[in-house]
Amino acid sequence: MSDMEARIARLEAESQIRQLIAHYCFDIDDRNIEAVRNLFTDDGILKSADGVMFAQGPDAIIEQYHGRFDVLGPGHHFMHDVQIDFVGDGSVEATGRVSGHAELKRKGMMMVTALRYADKYRNTPAGWKFAEREIQFLYYVPVSEYPGILLRSDRNLAYDEPGPADFPERLPSWIEYHKSRPGA
Repeated sequence: MSDMEARIARLEAESQIRQLIAHYCFDIDDRNIEAVRNLFTDDGILKSADGVMFAQGPDAIIEQYHGRFDVLGPGHHFMHDVQIDFVGDGSVEATGRVSGHAELKRKGMMMVTALRYADKYRNTPAGWKFAEREIQFLYYVPVSEYPGILLRSDRNLAYDEPGPADFPERLPSWIEYHKSRPGA
């Protein structure tokens, strides 16, 4: 493969991964559950950084989503920044980080969340799919509690008991920076 062909192949792969991410958002919001099933590899994992969610394989992932949808009403996911890093020659594996937010009904109220996904992608005969997707929350709050939410550390209010945010305070880079700059 020539250098030009390799560069085009990488651009095509990036485009396909971006489409995968977009399909996920639309399919989740539209409750197109069979389409969601097809976004994951046969051994794919869907989990949350807080440990509440963990499922491996399409059937388990779909069951997990049925449980999530039982407590969620309408929602809309918005993805903002997408970072894709190819592994090796980029033809088989890639990792990614995706930032976004979602507006949704949960617990009978309007809620908003800022989130990230830590992804692993794999190229399969059916195209690029999620090999692993981990959701992380900066906050998950009722809209009425949004003002000032970044002033507290227990910013995950999706469950009965408030929980800590998954980022940024737990990130090694955040910890190291604040160790080097007391008072920052």
